[in-house]
Amino acid sequence: MSEPEVGGDPANGGGSLREPLAGGTPALQTWSAKPVEPPECGTPARPHVVEFRNVTKTYSAGTPREYTAIRNVTFHVADLPNIGELITIIGPSGCGKSTLLKLIAGLEPQHPPTSGEVLVFNQPVTGPGADRGMIFQEYSAFDNRTVLDNIAFGLECRGMPKAERRAMAADWLQRVGLDTARDARKYPHQLSGGMRQRVAIARSLILNPRILLMDEPFGALDPMTRLRMQDLLIKLWAKSEETVFFVTHSIEEAVFLGDRIYLFSNAPGTIVEECHAPRPDRPAVEAQSLPDFAERVKYIRAKIAKMEADAGVI
Repeated sequence: MSEPEVGGDPANGGGSLREPLAGGTPALQTWSAKPVEPPECGTPARPHVVEFRNVTKTYSAGTPREYTAIRNVTFHVADLPNIGELITIIGPSGCGKSTLLKLIAGLEPQHPPTSGEVLVFNQPVTGPGADRGMIFQEYSAFDNRTVLDNIAFGLECRGMPKAERRAMAADWLQRVGLDTARDARKYPHQLSGGMRQRVAIARSLILNPRILLMDEPFGALDPMTRLRMQDLLIKLWAKSEETVFFVTHSIEEAVFLGDRIYLFSNAPGTIVEECHAPRPDRPAVEAQSLPDFAERVKYIRAKIAKMEADAGVI
């Protein structure tokens, strides 16, 4: 028995990846949305990057504090040659978005799922792995290490010689828009929030993860810094093949960044709709002024507002 595939490979009915349109302006007809359907049965020729099979996560099961964060979540992200997708995840507050991300990461207490399977390249997730990097909203850094040594930390753990890892860290420091001469010897407490998140991005990407998991990484930044960080992410991602999962509460951010957007229901969360949109061809501040961008935001905002109204959220 074969059922329609969700997202991913256009040849398998999953919709197209985002591409800039002629003339540079995204056209509204490239925006598509559909209910999420189960993935195909059987083993694909290329293992999916990530696959969820009827995943449910209940905390404190069997106690008075029992709480189900996500229920029966099913999706997969195809492994497309030489292409990485950026998947944004959005929905009402408390709907389990971060739980999904940490299940992919293999982090406790979210991992393992209560039921169902979480697979990365066809292998069950058993815990954290070098193929997955994670960036949190909090400005995580080692306070007693310089910026350069923070970026190089993962390479140090792998046993790379000091001179080699510091040279790579200096290169990544520049890639994320920091200045080697001015910033390399600073400590985290000397950096702004935006600079610390640049360090966090460099510290993850220097390890060349196949999957990058980002849990509201720009949520605490001021509006203009947040837009600049979105532009930086698009720039770095365009040069790599990472698959990015990006959780956000900002509809504008989800629409700007997402090749595909997973819309979550109220808790217990599940994916109720999948949207596809064109890849950005201009800075975030310009993209958000386009009428078609506003229409996409309006569409998702109305969906979330209805779900919250149905749940009695004021």
